[in-house]
Amino acid sequence: MRPLLLPACVLFFLGSCAAQAPSSRPELRVLFIGNSLTYVNDLPAITVELARADGAVSLETATVAYPNYSLDDHLIRGEAARRIAEGGWDVVVLQQGPSALPLSRVALIAAAQQFAVLCAAAGARVALYSVWPPSSQPETLDQVTASYAAAADSIGGLLLPAGWAWHLAWRQDPSLPLYGPDGFHPSPYGSYLAALVIYRGLTGRSLTGLPDALTIGGVVVNIPPGQAATMQAAATQVLP
Repeated sequence: MRPLLLPACVLFFLGSCAAQAPSSRPELRVLFIGNSLTYVNDLPAITVELARADGAVSLETATVAYPNYSLDDHLIRGEAARRIAEGGWDVVVLQQGPSALPLSRVALIAAAQQFAVLCAAAGARVALYSVWPPSSQPETLDQVTASYAAAADSIGGLLLPAGWAWHLAWRQDPSLPLYGPDGFHPSPYGSYLAALVIYRGLTGRSLTGLPDALTIGGVVVNIPPGQAATMQAAATQVLP
């Protein structure tokens, strides 16, 4: 069983990120750059719904995401860079695969640094949306989180540790169906928890009492209130 506590270096970084988290603002424009771990269940739309329900932030999002894309792939394609250069973004959220392997960590850090230059020119902050490993490799979660923390640290960015929030939620309720059928992509529950982390990290808002029923793309996602509360607590714990 994996330990409950994050590695010391990641705990230190999380604490510093929490202190730097932006305060609530009337309007927040966020560009998501990633792959299917972002667009499955429309994570940005769930985050917008949370903001609408909270009523404290007017959140607008856009997404550049393609299947199996790394951040290097996005740099080569060029679309993400063009969207950043349009300007008007407050935060750009970056995501790729788990990146637990040493070479993957190096690539994640290097790509994040290149994106940071683009974002600085456009006046946007950078956040790293830290994901989770496949269900067949739970022992690599420490490495996944450390890779994203290192990338965020290298650019002074914000860490959004969704994968670690999954872990904490499971510690309280192992029955939570966070994975989808393939054991890697998120279920609607998993995306809901990731969106809670992202909303908390971007706004610093309390998650307590946010709705457990959301309409995404015309589909109503209902989460039992007790499980929603468990996930809200987990997301708060990783970003106190």
